[in-house]
Amino acid sequence: MIGAIVVGAIAVFAYAQSRGWVRRRLRFVDAVQNPVAPIVAGTVAAAIAGPVVWLLPWVGLGTALLFGGGVGLGVLHGARDIRRLPPV
Repeated sequence: MIGAIVVGAIAVFAYAQSRGWVRRRLRFVDAVQNPVAPIVAGTVAAAIAGPVVWLLPWVGLGTALLFGGGVGLGVLHGARDIRRLPPV
């Protein structure tokens, strides 16, 4: 049960951080508006997290996949926020 809560917290943290990063830092980068950007970001995040979770005994491949999914969704929603927010 504790493991599931930790994995969920990691996914939520990845989502929030990537969404905020896109909204703050990538506001003026056109490439983030590309429909493939969230897929690439999520895949790269999962690929980087794969070896890390392999070393930890209480997490597994699902954790890396949820982390990548959280990053991908964060990029997707951050890019949508940029389109909807008024320019600064």
